Formats: sequence, structure tokens, C-alpha cells
Amino acid sequence: MPESHSRVAIVTGAGRGIGAAVAKRLAADGFAVGLLDLDEAAVRQGAEAIAAEGGKAVGVGLDVSDTEQAEAAVARVAGELGPPTVLINNAGITRDNLLFKMTDQDWDSVIGVHLRGSFVMTRAAQKHMTEQGWGRIVNLSSTSALGNRGQVNYSAAKAGLQGFTKTLAIELGKFGVTANAIAPGFIATDMTAATAERLGVDFEDFKKAAAQEIPVRRVGTPEDIASVASFLVSEGAGFVSGQVIYVAGGPKD
Repeated sequence: MPESHSRVAIVTGAGRGIGAAVAKRLAADGFAVGLLDLDEAAVRQGAEAIAAEGGKAVGVGLDVSDTEQAEAAVARVAGELGPPTVLINNAGITRDNLLFKMTDQDWDSVIGVHLRGSFVMTRAAQKHMTEQGWGRIVNLSSTSALGNRGQVNYSAAKAGLQGFTKTLAIELGKFGVTANAIAPGFIATDMTAATAERLGVDFEDFKKAAAQEIPVRRVGTPEDIASVASFLVSEGAGFVSGQVIYVAGGPKD
């Protein structure tokens, strides 16, 4: 990256799983990283681990769906590390249920974190990118965007993020900012472990069954997603924008 651009990244939902892996990878790539999560203790610990490896990081606790908290978090990262040029909108929750059992709160909380959260975080961060004439936005979608039983809220949110991504690419491209989405398939995380528990299935058996349905015959890891994110935020990915990349061990429609 040219000297005129700061190398500062923000990763939401960085307390564990995919977010933690992405933050660690971007730090290894030479970015100073703001780790954001509702679990402040987890991101502080993550930031300390990055610092122990010689990197620069800060952990910030917030609810990404709260506009004031989101704007304050971006301002804090900018103040402590420098203006952010990379934003990874990864924060997410599940409140799975069949439609007829799903509550208003189940719907609102999932849409709030995924869609409103990505919106307010991006709105706050983009001014730092446009001012520098360089930026990278990566939104975490999911194969659930294509439909998944018991996840009408999550599927709607993850599909919405794809339209959000494509529009960001159109609006921000002239400022040197790209926007792309990663849509993971089955990734072994605490979230998928919780799904197995909800279904009453042993997690190892759950992963083995899932692997049999995946062409590469294994489930994904957070590091698989971090590797793709690393490429998308690189200088070499400057002509890739508005894309949804399915990282699922095989093709998805």
C-alpha cells in the first residue's frame, strides 16, 4: 500500500470464531487492528495477544447496532491507531426458529446486528476511507442467504448484506474503496457448536455429517475465511468489487 494510506483495520465480532481469526490474520499482514465485540473482555484479550506478537491493536466493547456506540468505537480506533481504511463487518448472532415460532425480538435482534450494525459501522468508517482515497469493506454473508430452514431472520439478513455490498461498491468505487462479501458455508465455530447442541447432536458427529455433503470432504475453519479476507483487503484486490465469494468447499448457486 502506498505510504499515503494508513494500514488500520476494524473487525467487528472479533471476540471469537471467524472475527478473531480475521483480526489475527490482518495483524500478521501488517495492519493495526481495532477488535470490536459485545464481549469487551474477549477483544481486549485478543488485542493483547496481537500486541504480544509485536503488532498494534485495541479492543473495544460495543453493541454494533447502536449508532452512538458504533461511531464512538470508530472514532476511538482512529484516535488510537490511525484512520481505518479496512472494515470487516463480521458481527452476527443467531436466533433460530421456525417462522410460526419466531418472535418479533428474534427477528429484530438478528436484523439489527447484521444489517443495521453493518450500516452504521460502514457509514462511520467510510469517511476515513474516502478522505484517503483508499478503502476495503468486507461483509460477512453466508450460504444461508440462499435459504435455510429455521433461519428466516438470519437468511434475510445475510441476503440483505449481499445487496448492501453491491450498492456500496457502486457508490464508493470512485473514491478508491472496494466492497465485497464473503459467504461462508459450514465453518467449525462456537456458533455451529451451539447449533449442534440445539439439535441434540454431538458436535464431532455434526461436523462429520456436514463434511460428507461438502465436495472437498471437510468443514471449514475460521482461518479459511481469514485467508479470503486477507486477499480482499490487499492492494492486489483493487479490481475486485461488488462480489459475493462463497467459501463453502464447493459451488453454491
